[in-house]
Amino acid sequence: MQLGYTILYVPDVPATLKFYEAAFGLTTRFLHESGDYGELETGSTALAFSAHRLMQQLGKNPQAASPTAPCFEIALCTPDVAAALARAIAAGATPMRPLEVMPWGQTIAYVADINGFLVELCTPMA
Repeated sequence: MQLGYTILYVPDVPATLKFYEAAFGLTTRFLHESGDYGELETGSTALAFSAHRLMQQLGKNPQAASPTAPCFEIALCTPDVAAALARAIAAGATPMRPLEVMPWGQTIAYVADINGFLVELCTPMA
């Protein structure tokens, strides 16, 4: 098996895609004409978003994300975490943890996206 995509449930898919483009430099791969589903170009595994209302129609009960009590995180790798952090904050991300060099040599920082999802900005693991 291979991981194909991860889908996050959000109130507004087009606004979320625009935020990820501005904050992280990602590009939209696909947006359904309904606006209820979209994907970002993130390599072989897509990061996708589905509207709360669509999930409710499908019998699911989506909940709002909480950056202070996350159940997962999105990790975006970059060689320049400081620049990525500044760009994300300028685009409306909420700073959650400042830039830090970890004991194993990786540089990290955390922000929350416009929906409350926790996003780690990090250098690639060696």
